[in-house]
Amino acid sequence: MIPLLIYAAIFVASFLIVTRVIRRAARHDFTSLKTVTFGDESAVVSDRWASVISIVSIFVLWGMFTGSALLPGFLHAPGPFQGVATFEYTAQATNGDRDTATVTVLVHPVEQKVENPEVEPGDGWARNDSATVGMWRSGLIRVDRNDEIGRDAGARVVAVNGEPIGPGKSVATRFGRVGMSPKGTLNFEPSKGWQMEPIWLPSPEAVVARLAEIAGAGFRGSTLLEHLGYSLFRVVVGFLLGALVGIPLGYAMGLSNWFRGWFDPIVEFMRPVPPLALIPLVIIWAGIGETGKIILLFLAALWIMAIAARSGVSGVSISKVHAAYSLGASKWQIMRHVIMPNSLPEIFTGARVAMGVCWGTVVAAELVAAEKGAGMMIMVASKFQNTDIVIMGIILIGVIGFGIDMLMRWAERVLVPWKGKV
Repeated sequence: MIPLLIYAAIFVASFLIVTRVIRRAARHDFTSLKTVTFGDESAVVSDRWASVISIVSIFVLWGMFTGSALLPGFLHAPGPFQGVATFEYTAQATNGDRDTATVTVLVHPVEQKVENPEVEPGDGWARNDSATVGMWRSGLIRVDRNDEIGRDAGARVVAVNGEPIGPGKSVATRFGRVGMSPKGTLNFEPSKGWQMEPIWLPSPEAVVARLAEIAGAGFRGSTLLEHLGYSLFRVVVGFLLGALVGIPLGYAMGLSNWFRGWFDPIVEFMRPVPPLALIPLVIIWAGIGETGKIILLFLAALWIMAIAARSGVSGVSISKVHAAYSLGASKWQIMRHVIMPNSLPEIFTGARVAMGVCWGTVVAAELVAAEKGAGMMIMVASKFQNTDIVIMGIILIGVIGFGIDMLMRWAERVLVPWKGKV
């Protein structure tokens, strides 16, 4: 919640600063000459300042809450306590006699092995104690183990740092929280701060280091390029097969009552079914090899492309069709020069959506008996809690997916230059 609030604050502050300070000077472009811009999609363009600040903010927040060395220390969120913590406990014997002792706890990084600190036993019947606890962890401390009057003799802990405590209750100290188990054993939990433990969210430099390591040494016998190449190959093949079948099917549904009546229930039934739900059935039918993965991606793209092509045909202006007929055009000529050009923008939009769905589905498809692929890397890494590899795979998948989308947008601008103009 705290990172979201900080991100929202950055968004509001950036908007006010950029729109009211940096862009106070008048704009001198075609859009600035328009009298009405609200509701005009052509007047809305991506603000590059907003894009840059958005991306930088995400990485800054990532570094803040992981204690990244890439950021100066004053930008770090409060981290977990590390060092020597102390608190006092008060024990009471059966005769009502009370004594106080000090507990010294060394809080250390989890990966380090340390010894209990040496402490003086003290003068009373309650002896001073020492223990070790890992950062982001907690540990039970049997403080009566070395006391002259222990739990076996009826003594019990009644206060911590002067505050009463009992089973199921806790006392906050400046080093963390001291609780008591139902059996009366103290439990010390050091302050965790706001930063994330590396096992949950590693720092950016840790992910980059892992990327460099896998790029050089590979992962499970294959290079990083081979893993990404296999995933990309599966996506492209599945998408192309889905487009080769889906686009003609969509045209047929848009031009023929019979085809629409026959296939529309099937398409509309399968469209909301997530591709992941088909994995068990595809495995039963096609096995766990490459064929099953391609079929799954084919089905992920098929219905999207069919609906996009059908929508493109339905969106053709009837006046253009009438004009072509009045000029003596045949049905093929109308298809070639009217329907196909006017439906291409919708088809490209569907293709971008279908490619994104396929790229997301391939990760799930590779969870099943895949020897190579980005999804396989993520699956294996998650089993061993290698969060840096998981995040590395997610970032690579996102970057490649974004690159594919940009490539398809470029192809749309080149192949469909009339979009939005006719």
